[in-house]
Amino acid sequence: LRIERGAKEKNHPLYKPYSNGKMSSEFEMSDIFYFARRGVESIMDDEVTKRFSAEELESWNLLTRSNYNFHYISLRLTVLWGLGLLIRYGFLLPLRVTLAFTGVGLLVFLTSVIGLLPNGRMKNFLSEKVHLMCYRICVRALTAIITYHDSENKPKNGGICVANHTSPIDVIILASDGCYAMVGQIHGGLMGVIQRSMVKACPHIWFERSEVKDRHLVAKRLSDHVEDKSKLPILIFPEGTCINNTSVMMFKKGSFEIGATVYPVAIKYDPRFGDAFWNSSKFGMVNYLLRMMSSWAIVCSVWYLPPMSREEGEDAVQFANRVKAAIARQGGLVDLLWDGGLKRGKVKDTFKEEQQKLYSKMLVAPSLALDIN
Repeated sequence: LRIERGAKEKNHPLYKPYSNGKMSSEFEMSDIFYFARRGVESIMDDEVTKRFSAEELESWNLLTRSNYNFHYISLRLTVLWGLGLLIRYGFLLPLRVTLAFTGVGLLVFLTSVIGLLPNGRMKNFLSEKVHLMCYRICVRALTAIITYHDSENKPKNGGICVANHTSPIDVIILASDGCYAMVGQIHGGLMGVIQRSMVKACPHIWFERSEVKDRHLVAKRLSDHVEDKSKLPILIFPEGTCINNTSVMMFKKGSFEIGATVYPVAIKYDPRFGDAFWNSSKFGMVNYLLRMMSSWAIVCSVWYLPPMSREEGEDAVQFANRVKAAIARQGGLVDLLWDGGLKRGKVKDTFKEEQQKLYSKMLVAPSLALDIN
């Protein structure tokens, strides 16, 4: 649509469904130049692929990973970088690793103990206090400096909290200011131990690998959870993958079909002190966490937006796009319509067909375009 609108506004000769009131469909060799130029522009400034690599910085921030091609500039900068390396890896990293193990260990132990208590107000009270304490210890392990805005809009029980997704630590960034019911797939290893202990103390929603593909089952369990106003709000990242802190990509419509009140949250990191984006195709989880803990700090801002509900006549996709636009506007992020699944998958044939139909409308008369399609 943007291509077609631009061609109309500029009165481009390529847009010629009618000429002097008569239909014209003659092909000229120059017709391909416009599309060739658009293709080259798309390759050089791909607004999708560049969202899955680290955000570019205007200046070097004394972190080795922020500029792999760093060369000797001056003695002063070299000395500062050396001292920073010593402080980050010799003092901050061991302290942060110790705090991380302490927070995770306490979370597993205390939630397992609380799980032995009978269901009731006391169990819920202790569970919330333990979760908050352990998440805040983990936040200290990253030296996270978080600024929360508009706390009066914090998610309430029986609702769904949706936020843009940059990093796995988005969870502890939000959970250190309030308790949430987590949604996710069941894992093995250490992550599985943490999940099993957490669900004993709080009604989190974990799915088996085979269950995740069943949309109706997922929607049913989410709907049952939000109907109980005594349960914590559900925390969901509708993008389904990590984006590099510059934009918000398409929200999956599943969490917007339930009909519950949605509490949008915008998260924006300051990359000057440490890059929070997780490039999962390049770094494993352990490597990523070590890189985070060897940063100077993780600085971010969190905005709680007013709750939003589905309007009359609005479908789930339109509702999801409205929420996404509000998050992008508040966080100063680029609002994109592309699916984050393109990070690992190919473009669907239906998307290609839509572009082909658009090009045919620009090349020939509308009636001929229909015959061709």
